[in-house]
Amino acid sequence: MREFQKAFAGKAAQIAAVGLGDVSYAKAFREETGIEFPLLIDERREAYRAIELKSGNLAHLFWKTNREGRKRARASGHRQHRFGKDPFQLGGSFVFGSGNVDYFTHVSETFGDNARPEALLEAIPTAQQSAAQADRPGEFISPADCISQKRC
Repeated sequence: MREFQKAFAGKAAQIAAVGLGDVSYAKAFREETGIEFPLLIDERREAYRAIELKSGNLAHLFWKTNREGRKRARASGHRQHRFGKDPFQLGGSFVFGSGNVDYFTHVSETFGDNARPEALLEAIPTAQQSAAQADRPGEFISPADCISQKRC
């Protein structure tokens, strides 16, 4: 995602990542990956539960799609970083807008099942579309409130 950060900024959107680790894990992850966007910490898995993200298991490691994903990742220069609090927690990708609008939702089914950054970029509405759909234009809501109260 870090390669796409400028493209998101060009659409007046911001990337944020949510991780399960503590502050020291997040700091190490930031240093290892070189990400510059916000890295939010969810040690108690509140956001993961609110969004109903899934968990993988050992069997997922042997799925064909997972093997192919690991091969693509290695070819692209990605590597497995140290394991976090729950190595089986799967992720997701979302584009939220104000006014309780979900523009894009992808819940990972297995390891490496990630939404394409291009699909996320395509889902970001123009400022005019966003303002027309917002029932509370201009309201700021924190990521935690956004997720826990389903107000984004």
